[in-house]
Amino acid sequence: MNLSWDKSKRRASNTLPHIPLMFFTLIALFPIVLIVINSFKERKAIFRTPYHLPTAETFSFKGYITLFERADFELYFLNSFIVVALSMFFILFLGAMAAFALAEYDFPGNPILGLYLAIGIMIPIRLGTVSILRLVVSLGLINTLTALIMVYIAQGLPMTIFILTQFMKSAPKDLKDAARVDGASEYRIFWLILPLVRPALATVAIFTMVPIWNDLWFPLILANGEKTKTVTLGTQVFLGQFVIDWNAVLSSLTLAMVPILILYLIFSKNLIRNITAGSVK
Repeated sequence: MNLSWDKSKRRASNTLPHIPLMFFTLIALFPIVLIVINSFKERKAIFRTPYHLPTAETFSFKGYITLFERADFELYFLNSFIVVALSMFFILFLGAMAAFALAEYDFPGNPILGLYLAIGIMIPIRLGTVSILRLVVSLGLINTLTALIMVYIAQGLPMTIFILTQFMKSAPKDLKDAARVDGASEYRIFWLILPLVRPALATVAIFTMVPIWNDLWFPLILANGEKTKTVTLGTQVFLGQFVIDWNAVLSSLTLAMVPILILYLIFSKNLIRNITAGSVK
């Protein structure tokens, strides 16, 4: 009798920690679900019954049809993918090389250089918007994706270098020494160590990709031309001063969330494990 009571008590204690987690998960997903279900409704139903699922009378594809008729949304998606992909490649590649140098080589200016690179985390890049705009104009890069890519690389490098430096320091020293004894070059050792910090690279990539994909500030200032608009900026087409096409806005937001949600579903377990691990083993 006591044994069965202990088992049931143990099961109850194991399920209790999951209750707050499920509760906060539902709170976090509620705005996303609300946007998705209202994107398939008629305009009147969005305001009359915003919390109800679409019915046979209220179901409508009007928002998605308007989205592709009034705006070149395929081009907006392509621009966003190009900007995010190239930005992430250079952020991770250059950040990993800089982190390897800071972690591996002990030279007089190492702490000062590390502090200088970390300042970018503490000072928001948007404070330099006017100077960045003047620089982009002087270089003739206004209304180009190159301007966005360069700005996002500068925005993502400080945090990437700061995090990867700690992981690079945790890499096995014996492995690097053995490689040097065998005559491996420093570039070869870098590529040898890189797979060991792959979990950290994945975590940094996710945290860096989301702000770039959702950013509205720099696309609005540096690349607001019709051929260079990103998904987030393209959504603003349907937000007028006097009239707002809520069907198209909700539909565009739904499509813009898809890549981020797919990325989270694929890497969520690895992301949580890497954050809690704290070091390379």
